[in-house]
This record gives sequence, structure tokens and C-alpha cells, in this order.
Amino acid sequence: MKKLKSFLGRIARIKALKYVVVALFAVVLIGFVDESSVWHHFQNKQRIGELQVEIDKYVEQNKRNLERIRMLDSDPKAMEKIARERYFMKADDEDIFVLSDDPRNTLTNGTAE
Repeated sequence: MKKLKSFLGRIARIKALKYVVVALFAVVLIGFVDESSVWHHFQNKQRIGELQVEIDKYVEQNKRNLERIRMLDSDPKAMEKIARERYFMKADDEDIFVLSDDPRNTLTNGTAE
């Protein structure tokens, strides 16, 4: 116990110790705790990268949609194709049969649900 007290006493007498403690506190504060710390800076850079990838994806999707809109404006066959495929529209002299792989539409015990 005496050795510990003497060791702490020698440390307390070191004049530069207060500067080391303050510098260490500043490094911890600037590096990790503060809102504009180095840690948050790296997290924000990573988030910016993720958002840039998402922006690129949406820009590409927007280009495809604009191309599709231009195609629909210029080609009536394309509009007819979309109307038939998506909305099951048909001409007056046609019949449409919709086939489904949905298991609810299968017969159960000889009766339909």
C-alpha cells in the first residue's frame, strides 16, 4: 500500500501530467464524443456513399421510365401492349384467360374455395 501511495504521490508531482490529461481528454472529446467528431465524420462519409449508390439507382430508374414514356407517346402499339399486359384490356372480339399459380385457386376436397 505504501508503494502505491508513493507512486501516486510521484505522479501527482509531475508538472506535465495535467497537460497530458487535458490533451488526452481533448483527443477523446474531439475523436469520439462531439457531434462533429472524427468518428461521426467517418460515419457520415459512409452514409454519403450509401446515399450516392441509392441516387444512382433512382437516376437509372428515372431514365428507364422517361424512355418508356417517350415510347408510349410515339408508338400506339406500345400503349396497347401495356394495356393488355397490365390491365387485362381486350378488344371486343377477344376472350382473355388469366392463368395463376396461386395455391388458393386449386381445388380442395373437390370444392373450390
